[in-house]
Amino acid sequence: MANKKVISNEIDQILSTLGEFDNGATLHEIRKAGGINLETRSLQRRLHQLSKDGSITISGNTRSRVYHLPDNAYNRHTPKAIQLVHELSAEILLSSAGLEIKNLVSQPVFQRKPVGYRRDFLMSYRPNVDSYLTDADKDQLAYIGKTNTLQQPAGTYAKSVLERLIIDLSWNSSRLEGNTYSLLDTQYLISKGRAADQKDTADAQMIINHKEAIEFLVQGEDEIGFNNYTITNLHALLSNNLLPDPAASGRLRTFSVGITDSVFTPLAVPQLVDEMFRVILDKVDSIKDPFEQAFFIMVHLPYLQPFDDVNKRVSRLAANIPFNAHNLSPLAFVDVPQKLYIQGLLGVYELNRVDLLKDVFLWSYERSALRYAAIRQSLGEPDPLRVTYRDDIRHIMGEVVKKTLPQEEAVKAIANFSENLPQKDRQKFIEIVDTELLSLHEGNFARFRVSPSEFKKWQQVWKI
Repeated sequence: MANKKVISNEIDQILSTLGEFDNGATLHEIRKAGGINLETRSLQRRLHQLSKDGSITISGNTRSRVYHLPDNAYNRHTPKAIQLVHELSAEILLSSAGLEIKNLVSQPVFQRKPVGYRRDFLMSYRPNVDSYLTDADKDQLAYIGKTNTLQQPAGTYAKSVLERLIIDLSWNSSRLEGNTYSLLDTQYLISKGRAADQKDTADAQMIINHKEAIEFLVQGEDEIGFNNYTITNLHALLSNNLLPDPAASGRLRTFSVGITDSVFTPLAVPQLVDEMFRVILDKVDSIKDPFEQAFFIMVHLPYLQPFDDVNKRVSRLAANIPFNAHNLSPLAFVDVPQKLYIQGLLGVYELNRVDLLKDVFLWSYERSALRYAAIRQSLGEPDPLRVTYRDDIRHIMGEVVKKTLPQEEAVKAIANFSENLPQKDRQKFIEIVDTELLSLHEGNFARFRVSPSEFKKWQQVWKI
């Protein structure tokens, strides 16, 4: 991600270029006339945000889209350009290839062509010669993912944020599997070891397994890498007490499996599963760039389905191996839409096309990096949802603290309160309140109109 000054200059350049066209300009015309050195996806993202901001208008369909600058718009809107820096990550703007894949895999199953595992999809990939990520992608990820511990021993940064990482990654990865625990439920389970009432026991087990798997990766020192030991034991930890056959944890599968709502049939021959698994490990271990490594394992491990189940979870946590090794910000899958993530994987399974999953990966890493890196403080524009519901957040926060609600009761109170909000905002609102409660301390509780005595009493109950 470019810094604020760079993005501001790019936006100025786009608006200035549009000012030269009385009847609007196409994407190609804007790039050509302005000499704008941006990849198509980045230029589309800037234009999309300018449109949302009201700085430009758009006409025409997708293939013949024309961008217009309203009268006197340049002088009126340029001062707002810098506000777009944080908003750029507010939603996933799909590339044209990603959108095409999304449309293809959204067709009814009976309209999609059944396919099997294509070994050439893996075998043809040449580490450090071929790359799913462009150089621009890697530069952007390196910029937003850098920390102040790059020169420290491997794992230094992850250990410094381990407590927060365990909660975030456990919750988000489990959420992508359909887990019903809230963020606060997850924190309570991890810190207190107490499962939420009226929740599936398997949901609690899934989260506990994530906690132990993350600790294994971060605290495993030199043994952790893209090797058989790490990946099989990662699976054993993530699948613990969740498989019909306990012996299947950490063991490559020996029978055929299917993919729900997909026309893809994974490789069935055990010897070939074992062979392809080792090829994946050899190739990913040979890749020099940590971001390409992470994305490669997110593509090929689920595609092979080497284990009986829990393959996606293994790939998501394994993607953090290179980030831990290089002291980069972790990938916690913050805010990633479950449906779009699955559609990205279906694009890999059925079409051997990675563009949609790549769109999700790039956006997801940006969101996660903003959660952990110092860049979040320097670019910390207010969350629009926090602004919209600031009074509601203050009210429910005050209610939880002033009434000294135990954590399990707080979860219910927050969920009940959110029912008064539009459905599209409820989940995010709950996450915001959960995060605020987990971040509450002696130096910030006054924001919620809570007295020192009320805070102290609440703190003793929550033991934060």
